[in-house]
Order: sequence, then structure tokens, then C-alpha cells
Amino acid sequence: MTVNCYQYTFTESTIVMNCIEDIKDENTNKNVIKNTLSVSTPSKTKINAQSVKPPIWLLVLVTLSGTMAMHIFVPALPLAGADLHASSASMQQTITLYVVGLALGQLIYGPISDTWGRRPSLLVGLGIYFSASLVALWAPTVEWLLAARLCQALGGAAGITLGRTIVRDTSLPEHAAKNLALLNLLTLVGPGLAPVAGGYLADHFGWRSVYIFLVGFGAIMLLCAWRRLPETIDKRCDLAVRAIAQGYKRILSNRRYLGFMVGGACTSALLFPYLATVPYIVHGQLGYPISVIGWFTAFTIIGACLGTFITRKFAGRVPISRILYAGAGVGLSMAVLLMVVQWLEWLNGPLLICITIVMIMGSGMAGPAALASALASVPWLVGSAAGLYGFSQMAMGAIGTLVVGIGTEPAQACAVVQICLSVGALLSYRFAAAQQMSEF
Repeated sequence: MTVNCYQYTFTESTIVMNCIEDIKDENTNKNVIKNTLSVSTPSKTKINAQSVKPPIWLLVLVTLSGTMAMHIFVPALPLAGADLHASSASMQQTITLYVVGLALGQLIYGPISDTWGRRPSLLVGLGIYFSASLVALWAPTVEWLLAARLCQALGGAAGITLGRTIVRDTSLPEHAAKNLALLNLLTLVGPGLAPVAGGYLADHFGWRSVYIFLVGFGAIMLLCAWRRLPETIDKRCDLAVRAIAQGYKRILSNRRYLGFMVGGACTSALLFPYLATVPYIVHGQLGYPISVIGWFTAFTIIGACLGTFITRKFAGRVPISRILYAGAGVGLSMAVLLMVVQWLEWLNGPLLICITIVMIMGSGMAGPAALASALASVPWLVGSAAGLYGFSQMAMGAIGTLVVGIGTEPAQACAVVQICLSVGALLSYRFAAAQQMSEF
């Protein structure tokens, strides 16, 4: 069974390698090191990198498409809700269902592309993405919009899953890291800036203009992929559903992996309640125009980059557990601070940005360390473990965006959900650390 191992970012996979020595010291198990290194090992079925090489700009576009469609619509939520006569909780579900679609898609496209091939799988996904964007553009009710968003995410997940897989298929070992680094950089900046574009479009041309842009973007991607994307695997395998299910069962029976997976999912999910509530906090509570909302999400890039830099700096120098607890602790302290300043009615734009940057920095610290620890716990099924880890991140994000819609005050609801997620992360890391490394 072959499952995509590159559903997490290159930065995280680099930190996995940097954390190896620390994991070795903590667990004194040489097999962990040997097998964790297999994350970066090229597939045995990879074709000659010189014979087939799709343009990197095309892989950037298809990888960017999935997450961009989620972020670009965030500033338009209040306008779309007013036009469709929908409550804020209903509109926040457009984020929830999109995250659900991404989570399910990450589990589906890896095994399917091993059976069908990369090219047909990606074309089907892009076709679904384009068709769903058309439905969302003309959605007469919020129910139609919700259904379209779910389908759009299921299609967009193909780009997220298969973009990095194709890079891995077609790159020589000495070039893979360089290409994945470039791909990750562009796909990190893209979703961060997408809300800025979405805010401008929604403010000047209405919320449906966001979907006009996505329809055009989807059409260009579909056409370019049809004309320029070759098949990148020459050996396909049967879709062994039972074997896949048994692999996931083995992984989930490992309590150490489960603890790190849940903790990492909680840490990564801190961003999602903020995405679901920021339009209503910034526009509804603080009185900023719609066009400004995107910048409040774009600043999260700073926090993510700072957190990643800190983890890369100290991985191997300090125990992994300290990085995990520090990251989750930073997230918890910022969530409590957000709740306090909201309760005291001191919340303003600059303070919200500062709190969010520091909170996401904590998430950026703990997330890659949790991934490294989780994969080291089940090195015999590292590909499936990576896919399941990516699924858990999106699933926890979906839960966060769903629960935050229950609250009547967006800022207070966001803080409460983030506090619960941070506490859940700390408890999960503690649970995982208490488990013994499995013998294999």
C-alpha cells in the first residue's frame, strides 16, 4: 500500500529530521531513527525524474487552490449572510464544512491516485472544484452555499494532496528538498494574502465577486492541468480498502501516537475559531470596513513563521516535550488574555493582531514537534500516519469552527474555544509522554 507522505508542509518534515536526535535520546530506540528517515525517502515506484517534469508553477497553483478558497471567503461572510438572510452561525458553517471536505479529501486522494494515477485523480478533483465554485456563485440560499462549499473543498483537497506528491514523484533526491521548500513558501504566503484580496473584492463588488474569481481561477487550473500535466507514476497498485483500514486501525491503537496526534490537532486548530469569528469581531464589533478584515488574517503568517523558526532553532538542543508544552502554553496564555481584554472591553485592532500573532507563534512551535513525535511512534506505517495526522488537524479545525458559532459574542466565543483546545493539547501531550514507546 502506498499513501502520500507529503500532506504536511516541507517545513514540518524538515523539523521531523531535526528532532530525530532528540527523540533518540528520549526513547533510546534506534529503529525510530531509521524508520523516521523514511519520510524523505523517494518512492520505489518513482519514474525517471528527467523524463517527466510538470512545471513548478502549475503545482503551486493546484496546491494553493484548496486552502485559498477557504481563506479568501472569510472577509465576505457578513455580506453573504446579510444577502442570504442567514445568521452568523450559519455562515460560519461555510468554514466548518470546507474544513470537513479538506479533511476527508486528504484521506481519499492518496490511495485513489495510487490506483488511478496522479493525472486523472487531479483532473477529477479540479473538475469538482470548478463545478462547485459555479454553484456557490449562483447559490440562492445558504443551504445551497453550504453544499457547494463542501464539494468545493472535496475538489480542492486533490490539489493539496497531489501537488506535493507529484513533486516527490518527479524530483531527484538532491532536488526534492529545494522544490518542496519553494512550493511550501508560496503556498504559505498565498492563503495568508488571499483574505486581503477577498476583502477588497467583497467590499467593492459584493460577495459573489469572490466566487467569480474562484470560478476563473478554477477554469485556468483545469485547462492548464489538462494541457501541461503528465502522468508521473508508471506503476499503479490495486485499491486495497481492507489493508488501508487495517493500517489505520493499527495506528490508532498506538496510544502514544494518538496522544501526539490529538495534541497536534488541537494546537493547529487554534487558528480556525479565529478565522470563523474575525469578520464579526473586526467589522461588527470594532467597526473596521470589510476591506480591512483580510489583513487581520494575513498577520497570522508572521506568527507561523516565528513559531517554525523557534522550533527549528531549538530542535535537538532541548527536549521535544519542552517545545510542545511551551507552544501549547503560549497558545493558552494568549487565549486567556483575549478573554480578559474582551471582558474588560479593552479589545481593539492592534491588540487583537498582537494576541493572534503570539498565539499562532505558539501553534507554530508545537505543531511540527507534535508531528515529529507522532511519526516516530509508528515508523512502520509512516505514510498512513502522516495522512491520518493531516485528517485530524482538519477535523479538529472543523469542530472548533462549529462550536464557536454557538456563542453570541464572537470574541468571547473564540477565546473560550481556543482555551479548550489549548488545554486539550497540554493534556494530550502529557498523556502521550506517559506512554511507553511500542516495540516493533
